[in-house]
Amino acid sequence: MTEPDPLVSALHRSRQRFLELVADVRPELHRYCARMTGSVADGEDIVQETLARAYYALAEVETVPPLRPWLFQIAHNRAIDHLRRLDKTMPRPLDEVASDIADERADPEDTLGRKDATHFALSCFSELPPLQRSAVILKDVLDHSLEEIAALLGLTLPAAKSAIHRGRDRLRALAATTPRGDSAPKRSTSPETARYIALFNARDWDGVRAMLAEDVRLDLVSRAQRSGRRDVSAYFTNYDKVTDWHLVPASLDDREVIAVFRNANDARPSYFVELTWADGRLRCIKDFRYVPYIAEDAEIIIEPRAVAGT
Repeated sequence: MTEPDPLVSALHRSRQRFLELVADVRPELHRYCARMTGSVADGEDIVQETLARAYYALAEVETVPPLRPWLFQIAHNRAIDHLRRLDKTMPRPLDEVASDIADERADPEDTLGRKDATHFALSCFSELPPLQRSAVILKDVLDHSLEEIAALLGLTLPAAKSAIHRGRDRLRALAATTPRGDSAPKRSTSPETARYIALFNARDWDGVRAMLAEDVRLDLVSRAQRSGRRDVSAYFTNYDKVTDWHLVPASLDDREVIAVFRNANDARPSYFVELTWADGRLRCIKDFRYVPYIAEDAEIIIEPRAVAGT
């Protein structure tokens, strides 16, 4: 048996220690990034990028900065970069702090703001200008202080306060006219995904493996990445060893996903899996089992006939 490479083992231990160090702040980072991007999946991609950048940056600093604000600063910059890539034709620069946030009124609505923020759909946040969006999320979703928000966004205290106030007003107006829950459009499950779910629930692993493309990729988010039919096959072997799952067809952010219930009596799925198909073959599996905090914010829409575990 080949001995593990000492350098590789050391790197794995170092990465694991880093992930343990940031475990407590990671769900907060995701709540911020998901609302900034309007997507729980895109939000987690930015969290992954944030943690990767932070991990490699540690090798270049003599003193580790205060962890939480440092990670939020990186996440904020990555989220803004993401928004710029999505929309390079914005009529105003994202970093512009113009007269429309010059209102210095004191805001007595912090408690109400936090209550409202828990009910807003992610799509509502994405309708706000990035500056207001970031300020409201930091204040009402993550309970940052006004001083912390101003420092992160490079604003004066009055400007930060005004951005929060205007963002709250806009969110409430949007929420009043935005369909939620059962009113959201439901998409049909593709035949390939429906067959995958049926085979998976039946533990027909040979049938599932027969659907894989030769160059299939697996992203077990925050845990492992694999590529190629042979290496990815172990993923199904590991699922066969546990019983805390049942797959049902669903949609999220208008994308087809697979909702996973750990218990048949659960009201909500515990996590979800996203598949990518090409020419009838499974090209990519993205499994969020090890980042369950994502499902807390996800508006996962279960296909009607899948309710009750059918």
